[in-house]
Amino acid sequence: MSATCNSAKVASGMRSAHPREVLLGAQGVSGVLPVCDHYSGVEARMRKSLQLQADLSAHYGTCVMDVTLDCEDGAPVGGEHDHAQMVLALAKDAQAKSLRSSVPARIAVRVHPVDHPAFESDVATLVGGAASLWCHVMIPKVESLADVQRAAAAVDAAAHGAKGVLPLHALIESPAAVHRAFDIAAHPRVQSLSFGLMDFVSAHGGAIPASAMSFQPAGSEPDQFSHPLVLRAKLAIASACHAHGKVPSHCVVTEFKDPAVMAAAARKAARELGFTRMWSIHPDQIAPILQAMAPSDAEIEQSARIIEAAGAAQWAPVSVAGQLHDRASYRYFWQVLERAHQTGRALPSSMQAYFSAAGVAAGVA
Repeated sequence: MSATCNSAKVASGMRSAHPREVLLGAQGVSGVLPVCDHYSGVEARMRKSLQLQADLSAHYGTCVMDVTLDCEDGAPVGGEHDHAQMVLALAKDAQAKSLRSSVPARIAVRVHPVDHPAFESDVATLVGGAASLWCHVMIPKVESLADVQRAAAAVDAAAHGAKGVLPLHALIESPAAVHRAFDIAAHPRVQSLSFGLMDFVSAHGGAIPASAMSFQPAGSEPDQFSHPLVLRAKLAIASACHAHGKVPSHCVVTEFKDPAVMAAAARKAARELGFTRMWSIHPDQIAPILQAMAPSDAEIEQSARIIEAAGAAQWAPVSVAGQLHDRASYRYFWQVLERAHQTGRALPSSMQAYFSAAGVAAGVA
């Protein structure tokens, strides 16, 4: 059968069954997120980050990074309400501008922890009347399932008619929170878990050396990828996310002057620890994260060939290049294509329909 006929069958099959509907079961990732989550806490940097997101979206034709505006570490003590008002105004302006483009902005906000005096005010200001503005709300210092439940209740109360719609991301920052990561990830409103490296190390009272807060590819001291307690925490968070179909987001790497160092860290996070998303805190970190998280051209080509054959066979088992494939392997290769799309990589023409406006109209979010 010709590639043209196969492509036509894929396009036809898409109208009745999209790969996301067919292949992603209970442990498949429930939400498709950009692989980079870029944090800004100062107004001038927020403006630059939002503009950078718009520029990259125009370049790639898809949103390759979230921008999270920080109301926790970014807010001055005593000025939390004013800071939240400023963040709200910036986000509204950026979202309004993005509606005139083909790629809507993805803007999130980090509020204060649920036990902080400013938490309720943050949620009332930022979510109240503007719930649809945010792609998610980041809740820091989550210690237990009860913290998630409290956060969800507060967000829903502020969101009025948007109850239950706004996803929550949880920041795991202590040994106790790591112990409860599976319970936290299981909550239906939690879309992603992130690891708070600095607070996690500090919580050990000096038992973990400062070198474990950095990345030292050639260092002699244990770093954040080699210290056993830090490594164990990262693996627990990634495992909890994959068990419940959530997105594991890797922590900050403070080195940003050398793109090769940043890319090496992102590759380790993705290839060795199972993270599918990573924080950036400087614009120079974004490109290395996208590069490291993206599949290779060979992986994309192989995945497209297998998914094209699977779609033409209505997702029944097929043989491709002398190897048998079924839905178990289809899921893997489909997720390679998802990651390629998330990182702005070019997709073969036979796969583009799955990511087009027609695909969205067919019921694919």
